[in-house]
Amino acid sequence: MTNIPQPHREQTIRRMKGQPVMLCIQDGSDLNYNNLSHCDGLGVIGNNQTGAKSKGLHLHSMIVITPNGLLLGVVRAECSAPQEKDLDDKRRTRDIPIEEKKTFCWIEGLRDCMQLKAQMPHTRLINVLDREADFFELFDDQRCNCSKVDLLVRAHHNRSTTEGKELFEAARQSPVQAQVNIKVPRQSARAKKSKQKARKKRPARTAGVSVRYIQVNLAPPPYHDDKEPIPIWVVHVLEENPPEETEALEWFLLTTLDMQSVDDALNCVKWYCLRWRIEDWHRVLKSGCRVEGMAHKTANRLKR
Repeated sequence: MTNIPQPHREQTIRRMKGQPVMLCIQDGSDLNYNNLSHCDGLGVIGNNQTGAKSKGLHLHSMIVITPNGLLLGVVRAECSAPQEKDLDDKRRTRDIPIEEKKTFCWIEGLRDCMQLKAQMPHTRLINVLDREADFFELFDDQRCNCSKVDLLVRAHHNRSTTEGKELFEAARQSPVQAQVNIKVPRQSARAKKSKQKARKKRPARTAGVSVRYIQVNLAPPPYHDDKEPIPIWVVHVLEENPPEETEALEWFLLTTLDMQSVDDALNCVKWYCLRWRIEDWHRVLKSGCRVEGMAHKTANRLKR
């Protein structure tokens, strides 16, 4: 599978070299092949409403776009067949090496960005990631192995800081630096799944938000008490007056980019808004190319 898009990757890299800044956006999407009862090599991608296991593959992609939203190509696409934890494996989650966890794909994508960076020393690469990528090992790997590539990650966990406040509290208490409008795309309703909450339908709207930013030091979790705290900037985005019966928009964006002015913070907000382009990419594969409608006898053929 990795050999087939290699010429496209090479041409994408050629296009990237002429840009001062590139956004490398990672995300994953499950491909459901539960109807292929005789296909060998599929993994478990979840449980349906009856508790039965759903078979399929997990696709983890990385696209690259310019700061004004122009897509230059797909530089990474890996398919895996997730396996359930062995019942005989009694290790606690904290004791399992990161290389054995599903989240390791985010670190692999970050390291791939470092390989790209070596080919374009004059282009700034920023890895833009959603909440699933908010785990300590990713930030630590950036600090130790990938410092030439910056991170922009939406926070999921309200972490402890060495300043004595929790992350969200510290960001909310910092002064407002700007007021901007953000286009919030519409969102379809979603029924409850095994690991996902039900979601109401949401119409598109423009949200007026306040922007704050502050630098903190993230304290390492107890199982990494041998690690040093990680200095990070937090850009806080909050919709002060949402429509009635609508949940306010609120983001905590963690970044290794240096916030020297409010313009730097506003760039982070703008760039994170472009993260949805990878959702379009996965929608093209599923709705346009109908990749989940393919039928082969082996997972390797499906991957290709």
